[in-house]
Amino acid sequence: MNKDQVSGKVEQVTGRVKEKVGEAVGNQGMANQGVADQVKGAAKETWGNAKDAANTVEDRRRREAEDKATVARENIVDSVNNTKNRIKDSLDDKTRTA
Repeated sequence: MNKDQVSGKVEQVTGRVKEKVGEAVGNQGMANQGVADQVKGAAKETWGNAKDAANTVEDRRRREAEDKATVARENIVDSVNNTKNRIKDSLDDKTRTA
């Protein structure tokens, strides 16, 4: 959970309290401000959710790229070792027959 999500939730709770207190004391301005705070808090929380989702996607893509690089590196090492072994075997065969 990031700071925008937390701050948004806090603003929503504060807004609900303001709205209820404003309604209870007959202060429409306070009640309206409470609703506005709730809307602002919901927007901030949604922004935090979007940032969280973007970070999750970025992390996943980074891991996938690292995994692909590891596989490619392992394939190259295997290919080099196979070539080295084939050459060694060929040289061994030639020295035995010579």
